[in-house]
Amino acid sequence: MSVGIPVHQNAHVSWEDRSNYFEQLLGRVAAMPEVVSAGISTNATPPSNGWDQSFEIFGSPTAQREQLRANFVSSGYFAVLRIPLLQGRLWSGAEIGRGARLAVVNQSMARRYWPNGDALGKQVRLPDLKAELPFSPAVPDSNSWLQIVGVVADARNDGLRKPIKPSIYVPFTLRMQVWTQILVRTRAAPLSVLNRVRAAVKAVDPDQQVFGQTRDLEQWIQREDEYAYGRLVAARFSGFSLVALALAAAGLFSVVSYSVAQRTNEFGIRMALGATRGHVLWIGFGSTTRNVLGGLACGVLLSLLFSRVLSKWAEGSAHNPVVFAAVTLLLALTSALATLIPARRASSVDPMDALRYE
Repeated sequence: MSVGIPVHQNAHVSWEDRSNYFEQLLGRVAAMPEVVSAGISTNATPPSNGWDQSFEIFGSPTAQREQLRANFVSSGYFAVLRIPLLQGRLWSGAEIGRGARLAVVNQSMARRYWPNGDALGKQVRLPDLKAELPFSPAVPDSNSWLQIVGVVADARNDGLRKPIKPSIYVPFTLRMQVWTQILVRTRAAPLSVLNRVRAAVKAVDPDQQVFGQTRDLEQWIQREDEYAYGRLVAARFSGFSLVALALAAAGLFSVVSYSVAQRTNEFGIRMALGATRGHVLWIGFGSTTRNVLGGLACGVLLSLLFSRVLSKWAEGSAHNPVVFAAVTLLLALTSALATLIPARRASSVDPMDALRYE
């Protein structure tokens, strides 16, 4: 969960005081028995996070200044969100304590600007990363060059559907915002330990308190517009699919029932000549097996052909073999059930009645 820690006006104004305050908060929360890991971030909770900042790469022309997503976090942030380190290292506690000008970039940024895999050791600068007293104290020369010491895996930072933007992570002590978050991963439901987290915050400074709106990661995702849009599309596709399945089952039932009725006299003759009920039942099933198999094959083929069209509304692989197998099995079972009643009716007919049937 993400617990907001707003710093009241004229409280912890100096850089040293605010840095010490956040470190104490993090230490108390991380020491709680229910907590697996904890970290600090200003605005780094996926799936939409970070601040858009212009940046420069050392040695590149200033005219090529572009934008990235900047995140101010502690080293524990990556463990909380399980973002793996791919290259290099993260900053240490001592480096956070002194506001070291170090940076970690995500995979998208490393691939775009250093495609040869040599991002480590390179330097970038965020020109707008300056102190804004009394709200945001920063270390001296905070907008100077930052050395890249690590590369981490990509994490959503621009919504659920848009491509991941190049992103940079710097120690949160480089510049500390008035409003900051403690990210907490717990062994139980995160919100169940919220009261204890509030008590820990109050124990450090009784004048400060937890921000009223606390969310767990699932709620952060559900508030995204893309999430609501995706659920709407999924619900409509599911509704249309159920209607289509019901119509197919009703149509198949009607066709098989009519076919059985047309062959009632035939079934009577077969049973009078010694055919078993199982044989007649199989004839009822077999009459539709070829049509059902042909329909399933055509459906799978059309699904593969139109997968690109469907991918505009549904993100992810459209060639999922598990989904195809499950849907094929569902349609086969539906067809079997729609065929079973007419087939059983055919196998249970009395031979004498069948012979007199017209």
